Amino acid sequence: MELTHQFNVAVPPSQAWAVLTDVERIAPCLPGAQLQEIEGEEYRGVVKVKVGPITAQYKGKATFLEQDEAAGRLVLRCEGRDTRGQGNANATITATMEADGPGTKVDVVTDLTVTGKVAQFGRGVMADVSTKLLDQFVSCLETKVIAGTSAGAGGAPGAGSASGAPGAGTAPAPVPATGGAPAGAAAPAGAATATGTVDAPRSAAAPTNGSGPSTVRRIEHPESAPVDLLETAGRSVAKRLVPLLGVLAAIVAFLRWRRRGR
Repeated sequence: MELTHQFNVAVPPSQAWAVLTDVERIAPCLPGAQLQEIEGEEYRGVVKVKVGPITAQYKGKATFLEQDEAAGRLVLRCEGRDTRGQGNANATITATMEADGPGTKVDVVTDLTVTGKVAQFGRGVMADVSTKLLDQFVSCLETKVIAGTSAGAGGAPGAGSASGAPGAGTAPAPVPATGGAPAGAAAPAGAATATGTVDAPRSAAAPTNGSGPSTVRRIEHPESAPVDLLETAGRSVAKRLVPLLGVLAAIVAFLRWRRRGR
């Protein structure tokens, strides 16, 4: 199924690009998601989804297929499998950014394939759910990430901007995902700001076989609560049940009328 969404962020395209391509920084804003490790250009983690009393955990990876900053276009491929073997979810997400006044408009097209329990909701409910989850993501993005990277003395590079060099009380520049930190050294931890940025600790790659640093970096993001699809899609599910309940009520009324006629 194809899902389309649009949102705006109150920063220019250059800053929006720097933030939205920094998966490690924005991962804590993704509902139900937990980034666990990075190897090269591959980001690995889990997404938890709750359907009634059942919680499914999808373990998988995300990889950028395309990053064209000049065109403001990026393509991300996500693949996940239920750890119990009861389904999988795959998505190709295409985002395009363009200036919208002082801010940035982002159009998102998601080509989503889902099997298992989650697939029972259908396109209509999934569209409503994804819209609500995107709203939560954008709200977190603006209040905890963008606000943090914009803080600083006048917003000049090196004083809190997303593209500036780290300074006192500023957000750090992204650490390369290829494990370029010296063996045994820790990469800079995310600097706390007055606005509560959710920058994650960026640990150095762990040595392997005593031959130098591994290309895998472990990420210390806190475990996320699962996304409750029934709660999130409550009204959408109710709307689809109303016609069915109406038909059932009519059948019951007809049967009662027949019994009285006898």
